[in-house]
Amino acid sequence: MLAGPRRIELATVEVPEPGPGQVRVAVQGCGVCGSNLPVWEGRPWFTYPLPAGAPGHEAWGRVESVGMDVDDLAVGDPVAFLADGAFCEAVVVDASAAVLLPPELGDRPFPGEALGCGFNVASRSGFEAGQTVCIVGVGFLGAVVGALAAGAGARVIGVSRRRFALDVARLMGADHTISAADPAAVVKEVEQVTEGELCDVVVEAVGAQTTLDLSGQLTKVRGRLVIAGFHQDGQRTVDLQLWNWRGIDVVNAHERNVEVSLQGIRAAAAAVVDGTFDPSPLYTHEYPLEQLGRAMDDMVERPEGFLKALVCP
Repeated sequence: MLAGPRRIELATVEVPEPGPGQVRVAVQGCGVCGSNLPVWEGRPWFTYPLPAGAPGHEAWGRVESVGMDVDDLAVGDPVAFLADGAFCEAVVVDASAAVLLPPELGDRPFPGEALGCGFNVASRSGFEAGQTVCIVGVGFLGAVVGALAAGAGARVIGVSRRRFALDVARLMGADHTISAADPAAVVKEVEQVTEGELCDVVVEAVGAQTTLDLSGQLTKVRGRLVIAGFHQDGQRTVDLQLWNWRGIDVVNAHERNVEVSLQGIRAAAAAVVDGTFDPSPLYTHEYPLEQLGRAMDDMVERPEGFLKALVCP
């Protein structure tokens, strides 16, 4: 339970039996999302304590109890699911918010919501062979989206502050990587790489004012700027004159339709099973539930070699 900013308490709570249309899932693991950072650090608009298990929402596990009127899931089935309280040992969710995972996945980690988000961002981005795609911010989401762009036949440029993240970008198929330390230098290098054309698609995958500004500058005339970063710390300004002059398309790629989110999870599972996408290099750190606070701190501090934390009860 997140009792206050940077303060985790372990709590024993009663897990109810699933009601009609619900299942209870024994959680095998839950990813730590970058969107958890503000509530971990504390912001004036949050109220503490959060409900037990919050804000974990990238979980997978096995069904351990089934409510009435559930016909498509059974005890023992592996599932990924949509829920906001998954930093826990067991959680009750609507069966309609759970995705039955292929048995071929075995016991491999599968933070379904996070992977599905990446697949849905890629879908909204409309990657095509021959395009130049720039990923601004190579965290977990940026690495997933970059890999899918490369898989679609695009030439991928990865931009990140961290050397390790640039190594990951190359591992996931990026053709060119650039340090984000100097935004003006990034623009100049992208101009050189693209012979002045800039990028067909730019995916902003950080959620900050500086990366939003940079992403607009990297988008070509009639290109597409895809906002995948989660902007949740106040208002943003945009260079609307630049966007308007270049006639770019701007896509907000955060999915709020539950069925589309589930489709993204299914697509990710199918790609892992058929071998066209391998997320395993992206899971860099694993913590037991009692070390959730450390996992959150590492997400903030990003020690060398850190990309994605998984918390496993």
